Amino acid sequence: MSGSKPDILWSPHHADRYVICDSELGLYRIGPVGSGETKAGALPLSVETAATLLAINSDTPYMKCVAWYPKHEPECLLAVGQANGRVVLTSLGQSHNSKCKELMGKEFVPKHARQCNTLAWNPVDSNWLAAGLDKHRADFSVLIWDISSKFSPEASVAAEKIRLSSGDTDSGLVVTKPLYELGQNDACLSLCWLPRDQKLLLAGMHRNLAIFDLRNTSQKTFVNTKAIQGVTVDPHFPDRVASFFEGQVAIWDLRKFEKPVLTLTEQPKPLTKVAWCPTRMGLLATLTRDSNIIRLYDMQHTPTPIGDETEPTIIERSVQPSNSLIGSFAWHPTSQNRMVVVSAANRAMTDFTVFERISLAWSSTTSLMWACGRHLYECAEEVGGEGTVEKDIATKMRQRAQSRYGHDTVQVWKNHLLAGGDDPQLKSLWYTLFYILYYTQSQLDLKQKQQGSKQALVYSGIKNIVKSSSGTTENRRCWSGSDRQTDVPRFHSEERSLALRLCGWINRGPDINVEPFLRSLEGEGEWERAAAVALFNLDIRRAIQILNKGASAERGDLNLNVVAMALSGYTDEKSSLWREMCSSLRLQLKNPYLCVMFAFLTSEPGTYDGVLYESSVAVTDRVAFACMFLNDAQLPRYMEKLTSEMKEVGNLEGILLTGLTKDGVDLMESYVDRTGDVQTASFCMLKGSPGEVVKDPRVQCWIENYRNLLDAWRFWHKRAEFDIHRSKLDPSSKPLAQVFVSCNFCGKSISYSCSAMPHQGRGFSQYGVSGSPTKSKVTSCPGCRKPLPRCALCLMNMGTPVSNCPGTGKSDEKVDLTRENKLAQFNNWFTWCHNCRHGGHAGHILSWFRDHTECPVSACTCKCMQLDTTGNLVPSDSH
Repeated sequence: MSGSKPDILWSPHHADRYVICDSELGLYRIGPVGSGETKAGALPLSVETAATLLAINSDTPYMKCVAWYPKHEPECLLAVGQANGRVVLTSLGQSHNSKCKELMGKEFVPKHARQCNTLAWNPVDSNWLAAGLDKHRADFSVLIWDISSKFSPEASVAAEKIRLSSGDTDSGLVVTKPLYELGQNDACLSLCWLPRDQKLLLAGMHRNLAIFDLRNTSQKTFVNTKAIQGVTVDPHFPDRVASFFEGQVAIWDLRKFEKPVLTLTEQPKPLTKVAWCPTRMGLLATLTRDSNIIRLYDMQHTPTPIGDETEPTIIERSVQPSNSLIGSFAWHPTSQNRMVVVSAANRAMTDFTVFERISLAWSSTTSLMWACGRHLYECAEEVGGEGTVEKDIATKMRQRAQSRYGHDTVQVWKNHLLAGGDDPQLKSLWYTLFYILYYTQSQLDLKQKQQGSKQALVYSGIKNIVKSSSGTTENRRCWSGSDRQTDVPRFHSEERSLALRLCGWINRGPDINVEPFLRSLEGEGEWERAAAVALFNLDIRRAIQILNKGASAERGDLNLNVVAMALSGYTDEKSSLWREMCSSLRLQLKNPYLCVMFAFLTSEPGTYDGVLYESSVAVTDRVAFACMFLNDAQLPRYMEKLTSEMKEVGNLEGILLTGLTKDGVDLMESYVDRTGDVQTASFCMLKGSPGEVVKDPRVQCWIENYRNLLDAWRFWHKRAEFDIHRSKLDPSSKPLAQVFVSCNFCGKSISYSCSAMPHQGRGFSQYGVSGSPTKSKVTSCPGCRKPLPRCALCLMNMGTPVSNCPGTGKSDEKVDLTRENKLAQFNNWFTWCHNCRHGGHAGHILSWFRDHTECPVSACTCKCMQLDTTGNLVPSDSH
C-alpha cells in the first residue's frame, strides 16, 4: 500500500502468525520472549511476547488491499488488489503443494483499469473472490472471480488487456471473465459476505448499502446512506453490521434494513478502520486518523420485562496501546480481547490485551459479586472456623432482626441474648435500659409527689444524678467476717442509692444488700467479679468463700484458692510485708477483678485510682465503687472524666452515665460512627421518654436508615413490626395516611367517609351497608351515593367482599364483628394499574396474573403486573 498507512491481517489458520501489508508483505510469527521459536533478532511486542520475521514478498507493487485465503489449503495464499484494478494471487514463500503452485501468480483483470478498493473471500465457497472497484461508466464495480477458472481467449479482447498482461507471464494465468458482475455505473468502497447465506453479498456502493443476491443478480436490496465504508459483520450476531462515513459509525440490523438501529458518537477526525472483536460479543473497535488511541464500544442488549427489544446500551471507552500514532490494528482470532497494533511511521508493533470492564454488584445481604470477561466471581463471608474475621455489622444486624432483637419491651435485658449474648457492651446497655425503665415505672406506681422530676432524673443518667446529690452522709464500717477493726469511710445518700440500683448492685429498699447480685454472678460463673463486689462491700470472708467455691466448680481455676489464701492474710499495717508484696505482684494477675481487689486493699482511703481507672473492669462496677467510696467533691469530677472517655470511644457502657439525654445521643453517635450499628441506636433511643431525644435529627436519621435496611433486605414484615413498635414508644411518629381511595364523582375519600359518622342522619344502609358501620361492605360512595367501580373480573361493585355472592339473603348480614373480621382482608382491597387504570379486588387480580400477562379487560393489551418491578418479589422474612 504504497504511500498509505500499513495494515495488519491475522492468519485464519495459525493463531501465532500475521501479515503486515505496506509497500511489501511481511509474515511474522508471534511467541513468548525467550522461547525456542523466537529468534535472537525478534521484535519485542510486549513484556511477554516478541515477533519473528518469517518471509517478505515484494513481487506485488501498487498494493491497495489484501485478503487472506480462508481455507487451510493452500496454507498461505493471499489475494492482492492493485491500483490498476488487477487482483493477483501470491504467497509468502511457504512450501507449496500442487494446488498452490497452480494458483500462484494468477491474475484477474477487469475490462477497464481503475483502482481496486476492497477484496473479500467467500467463507463457504472459497473459490469465489469478490473485488470492489472504482466507478467506470461502461463497466461494473463489483466483480466476483472464480480462482479455479481458466483463461479462454476471445476475439473481442481489447488491446488494453494484452498490454496489461506482462510479457513473461503465461497467458493461462490471466483471467478476464468474472463469474458475476454487479453494480453497473457505480463505485464500490467496501465488501463483505453475509454468513447466513453464501450467495448474499453486502457492498458499500457510492451512495447506498446494497445486498446482492447472486441467485437473482437483477434485483438488490439497498438503503441510501453515506455510511458505506468498512462494512463488517458481527461474527457473533450475523444480522448486525457496522459501517462508517468520515467520523461516524452506523450499526445496522439486516432484518430491518431501512435505517441504522444505532449511530455512535461522531469523532472529530475521519475513521480509518472498524472491526468487531471475534472473541467478545458486541465489542466494536474503531480507529481514527492520526490517533494513538482505539475507541471501544460495548453493545449490551437489555430486554425489558415486557419482552420488546429496545435499543442496546452502549458503554464507550478508550485504550492506548502505545504512545506512537497507530496505523492499523487487528483483533487476535482466538485470544480473548487481544490485538496487535502497528504504528503509522516505522512499523513498530505492539501486542496489547484490552482488560475487561469489571461489573460490580454488592447485595444488601453483603454478598459481593463481580463479572470480568466470561468469569463470575463471588466474595462470600466466611462462616465458622477459628481465626476467621469478625462478621460485618450488616450481617449481624440482619441476623438480629430475624431474632426480633430490640422488640422485647417487658424483659428488656433479654434483648442482649437475642443479639447473641457475646457482646459485653450490648449486655451493659440493655441491663441499663431495663433498670431505667424498671425504676421509672416503680416511681410512677408509687405516685410520689415529685413524680415528674424523679422520672426525668432516672433518664438523665448517673452523672446528673450524683450532681444533684444532697444530704450525703459519711459512715465508717469495719470489715465484716474479719477480726480487723480498721474503719473504711463510705458515703451514702438517696441519689447514690439510686445510682447503685441502676448499676444493678442493689434492689429497691433502704438497705444496701448486694447478696442477690452476688448470687446471680455466681450463677453465671463470674467468680472473680463476685468476689470483688463482696470485697468492695467490706465482706472479706464472703469474698474468700466465693473464690473457694469458684476453684472447686467445674472448669474452675485452681489458682483462685491461692488468691483466697492471699486475701486471708490481709493486714492494715502500712509497712507490712503482705502489703508490700501485694502492691508489687498484683499487676501480674491476668484477671482485672483480682488485680483491683488487691489494689483496693493496698490503697489509702480516698485514693482508689488503681480501681477507678482499671479499664478492663466493667463501667457499672467502677461507677458503683465510686458512688460508695468517693466524696461529693471527687465523685462529680470522676463521673465527668469517665463520661468524656466513654463518649470519645463510643462505649455503650457509658449510657449508664449519660442516660437517654443529649449526652447519650452524642455517645451513641460515636458508637454508630465506629460500628455502623444503626439498629441498636434506633431501639435504644426509642426507649427514651424525653421527646426531644427522639426528635433529634441524628436519631431520626438512624431510625430511617434502619427502616431502609429492613426494606432492602426484603424484611417488610419486620419493618412493619418496627414501625408499630416505634409508634407505641413515640406516638408522634405515627405517619398520616398518604394514599386513600377517592370517589370518581365527588373526589371524597371513601375510607375516611366510611369511618366518619353518617352525616345528615343518613343511615349506612342507604349507602349499601346494612347493619353495623364497621362491616366491610360499601358498594357506593358515602358522600355522593354514586356506585363504586366494578371489579374487572367478577363485575361486582368494589366494596363487595370477595366471598359474598350476588343475591345473598338476610342471613349473610349476621356477621362476626370481632377485631379480625372488622378489618377488610387483603383480597377485598381496591387495586388498579397505574398505566391503564383497570383493576378490581386484589385477590381476583392476583389470581388472574398468576396465569396471564395482559390486563383482564377486553381489548386492553397492557401488561400490568410486568410493569411493577416489585410485583414478583417475595419477602425474605416468613410471617
